Amino acid sequence: MLLCDHASNAIPAALGDLGLDEAARSRHIAWDIGAAEVTRHLAGILDASAVLSGFSRLVVDCNRSHDDPSAMRQISDGTIVPGNRGLDATARALRAEGCYWPYHRAVTGLIDNFAGRRVTPAVVSIHTCTPVMKDFERPWHIGVLSNHDRRMADILIAELGRDSTLCVGDNQPYSGLDPHGYTIETHALPQGRPNVLLEIRQDLVDTHHGALHWAELVGKALANVLAHPEIVRATGAEVREAS
Repeated sequence: MLLCDHASNAIPAALGDLGLDEAARSRHIAWDIGAAEVTRHLAGILDASAVLSGFSRLVVDCNRSHDDPSAMRQISDGTIVPGNRGLDATARALRAEGCYWPYHRAVTGLIDNFAGRRVTPAVVSIHTCTPVMKDFERPWHIGVLSNHDRRMADILIAELGRDSTLCVGDNQPYSGLDPHGYTIETHALPQGRPNVLLEIRQDLVDTHHGALHWAELVGKALANVLAHPEIVRATGAEVREAS
């Protein structure tokens, strides 16, 4: 199953524009540029189920605990978000109920559907990252993030590494050991579901052609990962194929 925590830069009409102009709402602070298109292409390539968030990470970040202060940032990468200043508990709860919990309930519902067929899903979370952060030019074309469960990560890194032109980051530019994430940490790690989080550089997927190219590249590698005996045993794919 594919998850995309930061698929959209949409803001509910009731919140206006959060005090930001269109340029700010189009930046990486509002969403993971290209992630939704890559996820949709991947879903088709792998014949996989997918859940994509419906609202901007500036409204509420679905990859944070809902009560984490960074879930509704007042400042993001140096940009002040006026509509997020001075939020009381009621306002935060309303946002969570309208824009956060529906996403995570959809993820849980999809997992329950798998469980009904006696299948454990392999969870793949799709993100994108900026090519430059704090004046550092990131050399990685794609980062493969994992926590203590490296079943998928190790195989995927090896598969992507077959292309000598690719610079693949192992827990770069972020680390799956970082305690601030929420989605994988909630829906995959505690239950022992095979998982991996991908960070594709945004300048590679900010066009339709780029998004399709990377979906095909990642899709081919993931298909080989999912066919690996260790992952097949972990996910119960043999049950799915027999049903």
